[in-house]
Amino acid sequence: MWQKLASIILKWRIPLLIILFAITGVMGYFASKVQMSYEFTSAIPSDNPKLQEYQQFRKTFGEDGNTLVIGIESPKFFNKDFFNGYAAMGAEIAKLPGVENVLSTPMAIDLVKKVTDTSEEGGSGKLVVEPIFNYPVASQAEMDSMAARFHNLPFYQGLLYNSEKGAYLMAVRINREILASPKRTKVVNDILDKVHLFEKAQQTELKYSGLPLIRTVMATKVQEEIKFFLLLSIVLTGVILLVFFRSISAVVFSIVVVLIGVVWSTGTLQLMGYKITLLTGLIPPLVVVIGIPNCVYFLNKYHSEYLLHGNKTRALVRMVERMGIVTLFTNLTAAIGFGVFYFTKSSILKEFGLVAGVNLMAIFMISLIFIPAVFSFLPPPNSKHTSYLDSKNLNRILEMLSNMVVKHRGWVYGISIAAVVVSAIGMTRLNAEGYIVDDLPHSDKIYTDLKWFEHNFKGVMPLEIVVDTKKKNGVVSLSTLENIDLLTQELGTHPEFGRPLSVAEGIKFARQAYYDGDSTAYIVPNSFDIAFLAPYLRMKGDGNSQFAKLVTTFMDSTRQKARISINMADIGSRRLPMLLDSLRPKVDEIFDSTKYKVTFTGTSITFLEGSKFIINSLRDSLILAFIMIFGCMIYLFRSWRIVFMSIVTNLIPLVITAGVMGWMGIRMKPSTVLVFSIALGITIDVTIRFLVNFKQELPRQNDDISATVHKTIHETGLSIIYTSLILTAGFLVFALSNFDGTKSLGYLTSLTLILAMFTNLTILPAMLLWMEKALLKKAMKDQDPVLDAFSQNDEEEKPEDHR
Repeated sequence: MWQKLASIILKWRIPLLIILFAITGVMGYFASKVQMSYEFTSAIPSDNPKLQEYQQFRKTFGEDGNTLVIGIESPKFFNKDFFNGYAAMGAEIAKLPGVENVLSTPMAIDLVKKVTDTSEEGGSGKLVVEPIFNYPVASQAEMDSMAARFHNLPFYQGLLYNSEKGAYLMAVRINREILASPKRTKVVNDILDKVHLFEKAQQTELKYSGLPLIRTVMATKVQEEIKFFLLLSIVLTGVILLVFFRSISAVVFSIVVVLIGVVWSTGTLQLMGYKITLLTGLIPPLVVVIGIPNCVYFLNKYHSEYLLHGNKTRALVRMVERMGIVTLFTNLTAAIGFGVFYFTKSSILKEFGLVAGVNLMAIFMISLIFIPAVFSFLPPPNSKHTSYLDSKNLNRILEMLSNMVVKHRGWVYGISIAAVVVSAIGMTRLNAEGYIVDDLPHSDKIYTDLKWFEHNFKGVMPLEIVVDTKKKNGVVSLSTLENIDLLTQELGTHPEFGRPLSVAEGIKFARQAYYDGDSTAYIVPNSFDIAFLAPYLRMKGDGNSQFAKLVTTFMDSTRQKARISINMADIGSRRLPMLLDSLRPKVDEIFDSTKYKVTFTGTSITFLEGSKFIINSLRDSLILAFIMIFGCMIYLFRSWRIVFMSIVTNLIPLVITAGVMGWMGIRMKPSTVLVFSIALGITIDVTIRFLVNFKQELPRQNDDISATVHKTIHETGLSIIYTSLILTAGFLVFALSNFDGTKSLGYLTSLTLILAMFTNLTILPAMLLWMEKALLKKAMKDQDPVLDAFSQNDEEEKPEDHR
């Protein structure tokens, strides 16, 4: 079959190349249309209860994660000129397209009771909204008076300022449609431009954070890194190929193969209606890294065959005949390692798995057609191009490995067992935990500024508590307000939570105004003064009053549900559920479950729930990949012994890598769990390559397993070392990432690949010798039909086969 396929490729090489480039042109068009994704809830399946609760919250109250915060800590904040500049900055930001509103100290309001001729619902006047600061402030005395009035309002303490730290906060609310589009980058950059102008004018530094900023910065860095990794991986693999093959044509056309694969992979995203995410952004560099070994396998066989008989056409046919099925199954196992993610319930993993799996098979087809077709037009390789086959240094290493396997198998087993035991102990130290800013390095300004907000305002990550009273107007009852206030006080005892904001806080603000601004009156109203304040709870927030907007923001239209909004620290996916579980008994104590339903939701919960879900999905997909890959091994070799050896050989590198993670304190998170599925799909390729060559060599060595193992180490060892080094170098590129998770993916995968190279050149041949008698008996039997493809004899082909 493969010999016939080789003849077809060479016979129809020109039409096949034209078709290949035509498809690439079409895919290139679609690739130019692909966009970035700005959606961060796609990690969770749509039927997840927490996601459904969050979607219901957004439907009722709107977006919760669309606030960018700007912080400042300065002793001269209430200096007249400094304050005027700060106020001007906020006013300029408020005018920007896409900015819905700005909440800051200069824009703070106060409620003032105005005496009227007629009382309203038992009251003696009405409350009107007044700005606290008249901008621009004319004198320092006026400034000091306004500041004193501001500090007399407990409503703003912990919300807009921290009196103990001298820190002040500005909250910029951005339109949710803008945040879900590419326009978000411009809006965020425009805001930061205004901030930078103020910083330059006042010679000070401001802090900025919030999910809109964090997400935009991460999306921008993903775009930049895709281009950087792609270029660097191509340059690096090109240099390594040049060192190995000493042939410009081998380097250039190998790079052309993977560039075609890159175009196809990016075009596939657009064709399938997907966008570039932190995961799918890794696919183009992965295509380069994994596609290059295809070229190495093909060219290595082409050169070795040509060196044997000097016939270029015959060498190309034998290259396809010998390496076609091997490369097919190595790409298939790699595709399985990625493709199993499609069977998870996570949209982001489904997209990554499907696109990666499809394009790893596509890169096999591209290399199978392109390399023999193009090299049939080129001159045959000369001695310089094939000199790497006789590398003395590499042959010396291979001879050393062969002697180790044959003469010191006990040491091989002993060292391996010791490494596995130490790694198993390290695995017990593994900790699965994710953070919202997990991948940002601790030196990054986004991370350091986030910690500043956590230190001064307890954090900026949104958490929402929805109180459903189960009846219309239930929120405005005095008992509900008292219960909400009790829960607010309980939340205040936890250092992880910032200042809670709710309808109860608004009505306490109104009560203080009712008692002529007395700060001690900032409490939940009693039955006496609720009659006067009730109208302020029933306002519709039609735009006539900022206070009306404030109150109605925390109730639904029927006043059945109330929200309590809290900013909190980024405490991680492990601590957050524990914290919420510890709150639940107090919540149940405050709110009678027969009358109320209290739900914890918000971006913080859904984001960390997504992180936890991805980790679990990756674990499950790894198990599925393991089953499917070794199912392929059973189909290929029809021997439980071979499958057992393959499992042991490929399990040891994974166990050692997991142990290293445990001992080094590297947490289990999506990027690090991803290592194991990727590495398994790639390292099994080496095993297949070794075992196929072993099976092909066994008859030629008169079924002498010792001689066959020695010969196989020398024949396959060269290409195994070359491809392992290329793969390792390719994945090490990711270690240059700005994201810690991508860095971990890079060096942990590289470590696993290097370990797999050694286990496949030591443990696997050692086990083949250990099972020598059983394998010899098996080899005496008739070949399986599938294995016949691997066991082609070396008879001369007929002349017509190579026309």
